[in-house]
Amino acid sequence: MNIKLENVLPMEIEKRSFELIEAEMTTNPPEDIKPIMKRVIHTTADFEYEHTLTFSQNVIEIAKEAIRNGACVVTDTNMVKAGINKKKLAEYGGEVFCFMADDDICEDAKKSGSTRASASMEKATKLNQKLIFAIGNAPTALVKIRELIDEGKLKPELIIGVPVGFVNVVASKELILETDIPYIIAKGRKGGSNVAAAIVNALLYSL
Repeated sequence: MNIKLENVLPMEIEKRSFELIEAEMTTNPPEDIKPIMKRVIHTTADFEYEHTLTFSQNVIEIAKEAIRNGACVVTDTNMVKAGINKKKLAEYGGEVFCFMADDDICEDAKKSGSTRASASMEKATKLNQKLIFAIGNAPTALVKIRELIDEGKLKPELIIGVPVGFVNVVASKELILETDIPYIIAKGRKGGSNVAAAIVNALLYSL
């Protein structure tokens, strides 16, 4: 066998991965943004995120301050919920909510002819807490968040908008970019639950 393998100890694999990522990056983002980009690239092995991840002004410090003050995370998939370091978030008093499988959400979505993701965002307005939204799958969640913001029913601390797909994905992200709410958005069609979780974790690990 002529294939050359790197000899890396198991506990050194992630560190080595981040070294390789930094060496291959073609941009030089600000120091506060770099850990977010690197963790997303680490999760996806896709360097296109160097160019598509978009950050509102001072969003990293705003997000970290929200987490320090006990902000909770609302997400549109249990996969995002599973991927977030909930123990680390709990150190600051926060927890993760995903309402997608709740019986009342299924019923509300049927009655209104909407999606469960949309109904889940409506339910989040009843939480009496600071909220960070981490959307990795459903563009309808972002559309509903924008509607609730416009109606004065919701004012998130941060919106992480990285749904993946084709139908209304790009447009839903643009709706969030038009708001004055702090955001981290992956422009274009790419994204996913793993990306949403990676962004939340990158923020947690930078505290």
